[in-house]
Amino acid sequence: MKIEIIGTESLGVRGLSCFIIMDNRKILIDPGVALGYKRHGLLPHPLQVAVGEKVQQKLSNLWQQASDIVISHFHGDHVPLEDANPYQLKLKKLPKLSSNVKIWSKNISHLSELERKRFDSFSFFLNEKPIAAEGISDAQISFSKAVPHGVADINSDFVMMTRIKDDFTFVHTSDIQLLNDISISQILKWKPDIVLAGGPPLYLANVLSKSQINRAWENAVKLAKNVKMLILDHHLLRNKEGEKWLQKLSEKTENKVICAADFMHRPRMLLEANRSKLYEKIPVPENWHKKYAAGNITTSEYEYSKLTL
Repeated sequence: MKIEIIGTESLGVRGLSCFIIMDNRKILIDPGVALGYKRHGLLPHPLQVAVGEKVQQKLSNLWQQASDIVISHFHGDHVPLEDANPYQLKLKKLPKLSSNVKIWSKNISHLSELERKRFDSFSFFLNEKPIAAEGISDAQISFSKAVPHGVADINSDFVMMTRIKDDFTFVHTSDIQLLNDISISQILKWKPDIVLAGGPPLYLANVLSKSQINRAWENAVKLAKNVKMLILDHHLLRNKEGEKWLQKLSEKTENKVICAADFMHRPRMLLEANRSKLYEKIPVPENWHKKYAAGNITTSEYEYSKLTL
């Protein structure tokens, strides 16, 4: 089995998409991408937009190659959208799928009102409803029952976790944020070798309590001590504090705790965390975003490899 992480915060965008290649299957998980629409009062820097375009193109290519597509939940950084903003993946950009492709998602009963609307437009695009996958499995892929998107008692949203078993076992946990013990118990029950998880949103300091941050830390330590490799990313790396948190966790557990960019052997691109610095180093022309949204300007002059933050 080969794991390719496509787009997440350490790779320059919002999301947790990945592509799993086995001898008989190619599984695309959470083929969505977004950029934080506003951070520090600033729209995405054009350089971020350029990186996002590359991730969108990659996901579009893999969409055609997949034998299975998994949607953990219907948030705009995890699924292509009919009503996508200029920095998200639009459904209409994607090619039609073969009838042989299996589409898996969490059950309708665990969709919020907004997610249900997106589920309906997604189903209309596909000309069929995704398979209600919670709690089912076949020889190689298993799905959890719905687990909380973050903290159960303050959030009504749910996500579905995925286990893939081949020559080793890989678990994709989406936006659990390490804040719910039931999710951690299910992951450990699956006995994975590698876990890709969305860490806690430390950038929302006014939302998370100290006890919640401590819970996330304890759950991260528990995972790190019981798997061969823990890949933490997504919400965690939307600010620099998350990068420090990741390093501290790695030092404490002395196990392999890394982010997606490390796993892919690529430099970390914490573009959202560094948005203000991007604007300082590369000023953005007036009305750039309006022109981009209208299709009157491109990102051709913006290249991340030439920038040092």
